[in-house]
Amino acid sequence: MNEPEAAAAPPVLPVAELHLHIEGTLEPELIFALAERNGIELPYAGLDELRARYEFTDLQSFLDLYYANMAVLRTEADFADMTRAYLARAAAAGVRHAEIMMDPQAHLARGVSLETCVNGVASVLATSQEEFGISTLLIAAFLRDLSEESALEVLEALLAMNAPIAGIGLDSAEVGNPPAKFERLFARAGEAGLRRIAHAGEEGPPSYIIEALDVLGVERIDHGIRCMEDPDLVERLVADRVPLTVCPLSNVRLRAVDMLADHPLPAMLAAGLNVSVHSDDPAYFGGYVDDNFAQLESVMLLSEFDRVRLAANSIGSSFATDERKAELLAELSG
Repeated sequence: MNEPEAAAAPPVLPVAELHLHIEGTLEPELIFALAERNGIELPYAGLDELRARYEFTDLQSFLDLYYANMAVLRTEADFADMTRAYLARAAAAGVRHAEIMMDPQAHLARGVSLETCVNGVASVLATSQEEFGISTLLIAAFLRDLSEESALEVLEALLAMNAPIAGIGLDSAEVGNPPAKFERLFARAGEAGLRRIAHAGEEGPPSYIIEALDVLGVERIDHGIRCMEDPDLVERLVADRVPLTVCPLSNVRLRAVDMLADHPLPAMLAAGLNVSVHSDDPAYFGGYVDDNFAQLESVMLLSEFDRVRLAANSIGSSFATDERKAELLAELSG
């Protein structure tokens, strides 16, 4: 008797990836390859030992490994190879537009110049649409556990070199580093015509989301899952259609949510929030955008309507041109 055929996986939808740290796409195999190329001795016996360290208890335990693994990124070619590897995988996941964050301060602290890290990533993004079918924008993310003075200095250097950045973000250790700490940085970015986003409401309280909106003037909130603790904030976010870039597998890996079945995404959708799904640091958190969707469908029985709504939200919440958004929405509805 023939075995019944497994149900076919839902088709990959065209999406925009809006919450992605390029350094978080460093797969273990590439880490070892770059280490060998650069003559770096890693503190891991092999791939299995490195993978074993990808079990995190909180955000800080992840950040410790994330920053340690950056040691293999030394040259423009290293940054370019990392970026190219992400785009190839993202294309297979259905990503058609990506707004990619990078952490220049983390590389400067290692003695890697701003030109090396920016030019390495940007050289690949310059031809991303032709090579991978993915339009891209580069966002300089600033480390909130460092000083605002450090961030301002790096922003001025980026502006002076005419770096091809579309905006700035705020990431790294959230608790104890409220958005208001970076009021001058975001005001300067606004003066320079840059788009503004910030991580808020992942480990930090709902008040951080309010600060990011009111003090920093951000256009988009990365994560934002703790907004559900404040009904008045939810009402405001719904009314203003504020985009929330949610990263379900990341939230589970970093213990912001115990299990995927406990994730507030269904409640956020039911409340009418402008949420979309992204991968954050996919090499560390168990999956790219398509993996996030697949697990959501498996665990939450995500409907086709909600799959399409999440994809449409990602496109609409992007900083892509109106023409590109219309093109991608047409692809989604087709």
